[in-house]
Amino acid sequence: MRKISIIILCFIFTILSYFTFISAEKVFHSDFQQPQTSALNEEQYRLVLITQELETPFWDKVAKGAIQQAQQEGVSLEVWGSYGNNQDDFLKKIELAIHSKMDGIIVQGLDTEEFSSLTKFKAASSGIPIITVANDVPIEESLRKTYVGSDQILAGKMIAKQLIADMGSSGKVIILGESKQEYHQQQRLQGIQDILKDYPNVETLYAETPDTKEQVITTTQDLLNQLPDVDAFIAVNANNAGAMIQEIGRRSRVEPFHIYTFDDGTESFSLLTQGKLDGMLEQSPEKMGELSVNLIMKWLTDEAVPLNMDGYLTDIRIVKATNM
Repeated sequence: MRKISIIILCFIFTILSYFTFISAEKVFHSDFQQPQTSALNEEQYRLVLITQELETPFWDKVAKGAIQQAQQEGVSLEVWGSYGNNQDDFLKKIELAIHSKMDGIIVQGLDTEEFSSLTKFKAASSGIPIITVANDVPIEESLRKTYVGSDQILAGKMIAKQLIADMGSSGKVIILGESKQEYHQQQRLQGIQDILKDYPNVETLYAETPDTKEQVITTTQDLLNQLPDVDAFIAVNANNAGAMIQEIGRRSRVEPFHIYTFDDGTESFSLLTQGKLDGMLEQSPEKMGELSVNLIMKWLTDEAVPLNMDGYLTDIRIVKATNM
């Protein structure tokens, strides 16, 4: 009887050992993977994109690229901004983002003391990285981690070269700037002048204007009175192109003139498709949004520290009205 009991116990032990072995083998050879802690951590990151120009074609594309990249990274991204270049509201939103302890701020650069104070002291002391997008600020005036956008000096040079290609090496050119000339506009103007100074038979008349429609029209009137036989126009601030062209058209037909601007104006593409612009400098706003989110995440996760202070440049090209 005792032998039978021992045999039964041995049998039961053998069966249990077999199933234990099978279960263990399934565990070790299964496709089960531990949760990736990095992905869980990334979901906690809160980013914000802040712009002065909500719901404009250019900045809508920047936001689109940023949102798509944030979804790919698995992080939260909010888009804040003001309407009609309301600087006070814009600066308040930057301050709110700092107080809200956002993990990263992507912002349209603004070359003012108030912007510099917020980015240089408040954001930096809070440990919040800032990336400027599309519009940069002087490096020494900000503690931004990097800039993502166009080479604005090169953009100005490309506009000027296209003007020379279309008009020839002699003629009279009106360059319309903005009285509160921001850093990216200063860079564009520098690029334009760097090219045109090599053409002694090209006469330029430069003027600045406040960015209200009425002021742009008034300034354009004055310029046309000073240079009635003008051949070409360049609007350094693309938002001024529409009112400038309106005044030109009030005096004569727009078609004989060579007129150029940049794509970050609210009317730029519309003016180009209507044939009122001869050429436009087109940037890569979606890529700017996408790359800015990618880079700020690389900084936050220590994948790329430090970032290149000189910036990450996106593609630019000239688009002609005849190609539309």
